[in-house]
Amino acid sequence: MIVNGKHYRTIWPNPENRTEIIIVDQRKLPHLFVTETLRTVEDAITAIKEMHVRGAGLIGITAGYGIYLAALAAPDNCFDKCIKKNSTELGNSRPTARNLKWAVERVCRAMETVNTPEQKRKIAFQEANNIADEDVFFCRQIGKHGLEIIRKIRNQKKGKTVNILTHCNAGWLAFADYGSATAPIYAARDAGINIHVWVDETRPWNQGAKLTAWELQQEKIDNTLICDNTGGHLMQHGLVDLVIVGTDRTTHTGDVANKIGTYLKALAAYDNNIPFYVALPSSTIDWTLDNGMEIPIEQRTGEEITTITGMDNNNSISTISLAADGTQAANYSFDITPARLITGLITERGIVAAEKNAIHNLFPEGGQINRQEQGIS
Repeated sequence: MIVNGKHYRTIWPNPENRTEIIIVDQRKLPHLFVTETLRTVEDAITAIKEMHVRGAGLIGITAGYGIYLAALAAPDNCFDKCIKKNSTELGNSRPTARNLKWAVERVCRAMETVNTPEQKRKIAFQEANNIADEDVFFCRQIGKHGLEIIRKIRNQKKGKTVNILTHCNAGWLAFADYGSATAPIYAARDAGINIHVWVDETRPWNQGAKLTAWELQQEKIDNTLICDNTGGHLMQHGLVDLVIVGTDRTTHTGDVANKIGTYLKALAAYDNNIPFYVALPSSTIDWTLDNGMEIPIEQRTGEEITTITGMDNNNSISTISLAADGTQAANYSFDITPARLITGLITERGIVAAEKNAIHNLFPEGGQINRQEQGIS
C-alpha cells in the first residue's frame, strides 16, 4: 500500500543482499515509519514474539522467511537437525495464528523435495517468496469478492455513504499487502463507492488507533476512530451498515478466533440485524479443529494493559502507567466468535457460509488434509 506517496509491502528481501529480510517495525507506528533488518532466525522469532510484525498473514510470511534464514545459517553436516530445531522454535513463537505453523511446515516440505543443503536454501527462499506473493494475490481476491457486498449495500442506500465498522487491524500491515478486512474497502474506494470506516481503537495494543486509522489516512479513506465500547451504540442508532473483521484462526466448521473484543461486536451486530463478515485467506483455516473453543488463546503480559505507549509533547515515544503500582491484569489477546453469529466468510475463492459443509465444498483439498491428519483413508 501507499506510505507518504510510495508503495510498500510489509516485508521484503533486501534487493541488494538477499540474505537479509526487511520489515516495517510496527511498534513505532503511526509516529515513525521505521524499517528493520532480519538477519537470523532468532531475529525473526523476536520480531514475531515482540510484535515488530503482527497479524496472521504477516506472521506466517515472517516465519517462512525465518526458515530461510535458518537454512542459510545451518551447517551442512547437521542441516536437517538444525532446521527441525529452528522450526519448532519458530512455530512456538506465538500460539494462536494458524498461518505461523502453516508457513513453517510449507517451507520445510518444499526443502524435502531436494537433496543438498544448497538446494534446500535456494528452494526455501523461493517458497518464502511464493507465500508472500500468494498472500498479496489472495487479499486482492478477497477485495473483489467483498466489493459485491459493499456494492449491494450502496445500491440499497441509493448511493449514500456505506458505513463499515472494523476491529483491530486486518489491513495491509497484517499481511504483505492490501489486507483481508480492508481489501473490500480499498476495492470499493477504487470502484467509486463512498466509504466511511468506524475504527475501533482495539485495546490494549491499540492496533486500530495506531495502525488501521493511519493506514486508511494514507489511502485517503474517510474514517473515524472510536473507543472499543462504542460500536454497539452506533449500531443501535443505524450508523453502521456492515462489520468486517479479520481472523487469526478459523476452524473448518466456521468458528473464528480474532482480536479480543470481536465476539462482542458480533453479538451487537446480531442483535441489530447488521451483517457481520470475516475476511480471510484459506491459509488461516485450521482443518483439524471442530470447535473454536479448542483454539489456544494467547495470554500476554499485564503490562500491556496497565501501561500505554505514545508520542509525548517533545516528540519522543514514551510509556506511561495507567494503573496503580501492583495492579493485576489479565491480558487475553483473542476471543472466539461462534459460526452462528457470522453472516459469511470472505475468502480468496468467494463468499461462503460459516458452516462445515459449505467450507469443505469451497476448499475440498482442505477437507482431505483433515482426513489424512485424523488417519482416515
